[in-house]
Amino acid sequence: MKLVDHFQHGLDAPICLTWELTYACNLSCVHCLSSSGRRDPRELDTAECKAVIDELQRMQVFYVNIGGGEPTVRPDFWELVDYATAHQVGVKFSTNGIKITPERARWLAASDYVDVQISLDGATREVNDAVRGQGSFDTAMAAMRNLADAGFRDFKISVVVTRQNTGQLDDFAAIAQEYGAQLRITRLRPSGRGADVWNELHPTAGQQRELYDWLVLHGEGVLTGDSFFHLNALGSTPLPGLNLCGAGRVVCLIDPIGEVYACPFAIHDQFLAGNVRSPGGFAEVWRNSPLFAELRGPQTGGACTSCSAFDSCRGGCMAAKFFTGLPLDGPDPECVKGYGEAALASVGATSAPRPTGDHSHRTRPARAARAVPVQIGWGAPAATPPDRACDASPLAGFRPTA
Repeated sequence: MKLVDHFQHGLDAPICLTWELTYACNLSCVHCLSSSGRRDPRELDTAECKAVIDELQRMQVFYVNIGGGEPTVRPDFWELVDYATAHQVGVKFSTNGIKITPERARWLAASDYVDVQISLDGATREVNDAVRGQGSFDTAMAAMRNLADAGFRDFKISVVVTRQNTGQLDDFAAIAQEYGAQLRITRLRPSGRGADVWNELHPTAGQQRELYDWLVLHGEGVLTGDSFFHLNALGSTPLPGLNLCGAGRVVCLIDPIGEVYACPFAIHDQFLAGNVRSPGGFAEVWRNSPLFAELRGPQTGGACTSCSAFDSCRGGCMAAKFFTGLPLDGPDPECVKGYGEAALASVGATSAPRPTGDHSHRTRPARAARAVPVQIGWGAPAATPPDRACDASPLAGFRPTA
């Protein structure tokens, strides 16, 4: 039996658990998948977080991918990292770099069980700051310098690929090489605030081809989070990674108030499986949630099964479909065969569901038609944990109830 066949029916514990510790953030990135900004007063406290970590240890979860929001702004963040690693739960956390001081970088470099991802969405200040906010480029670069000076090798530079930075892939790779880091690129989803800017930011069809060709040449040394399987239909060379949607099977998300979602990119009530504060905790949700049981059952590929590329792309990304109003057993909105474009033309702009919760610093009008002013610029641990594998082949045939 192939490894992917084992994953298809779910595992006793997730390979990679994404945990958003807080929605608080010092930035207001226009594409933030969780609409972060303001802290939710109901978020799990220190003792509750440690109880979750104890549970993950009992379940033998290999590592947890911590994000937010900006997780390092939680006063107890470093205490929780210490607690997790002391209980054999490795930590990979994503940060904009605001708290990565020289002293903290040395502390991180001394640990064998912590990995760091610095978010950077432009290889130049102009491209990055137009999306992530003024000053964010300099903050990220300072954090990278501090990590490199501390001797932290192979930390990650995490890039969301957009229409404005696709031509900067070589530049991102050069930055990673300069700082002794590893490049990680992921796909833009129309989740959270990203739903409002997806039309302006997601790569064009020509840029999808450019990205595929670049990954064929450089993909072996670049992490992708299994984000780009919809591009496999462009050629005979498959992109490396797991050709399977891991949502509810090998991955899931815990949000700041303990809600458990099937996928980190599908924060919506229809993909809510339970809460860690409920009897039985996270293990009960993971092993016995009716939603997860349905996701682990047999799925059909819908209309996509008649496509010659179905075995390569598996129908695309659940979150990308759901938040653009497309059926989950239909084509990906960025389908390289053009089927997604045709499907989008048949649905109204108001039919796309809105993500659950908006924690932005300011009120945002629904479906704001806003231009994103961007200057286009062209030009670790001893045992490395697996990269997040929840993105590629989403829930074909699964129809959540209204």
